[in-house]
Amino acid sequence: MLRRLVVSAALAASVLVPTTASTLVATAAPAAATASCTYQRSGNHWNCVTPGAYCPAAAHGRYGYAKVTKRRYTCTRYPNGQWRWKRG
Repeated sequence: MLRRLVVSAALAASVLVPTTASTLVATAAPAAATASCTYQRSGNHWNCVTPGAYCPAAAHGRYGYAKVTKRRYTCTRYPNGQWRWKRG
């Protein structure tokens, strides 16, 4: 019983700890980096694609680079007729 009370008090105290400015900056940085990336055509390839997402008609058969991992994806037609960004 006493152990359960101590654990509950520790959990309640951890919720009340204020967030520091460094924590806010650390969590905001990745969001700002991905927000600046825009889905766009650059010559023969596309920038900032989302893997598995639908690709536009202009991108059919073309390749693009993922906005987070920078890996190369190809706009591929699946058997059901959908065009999506696929690794390869």
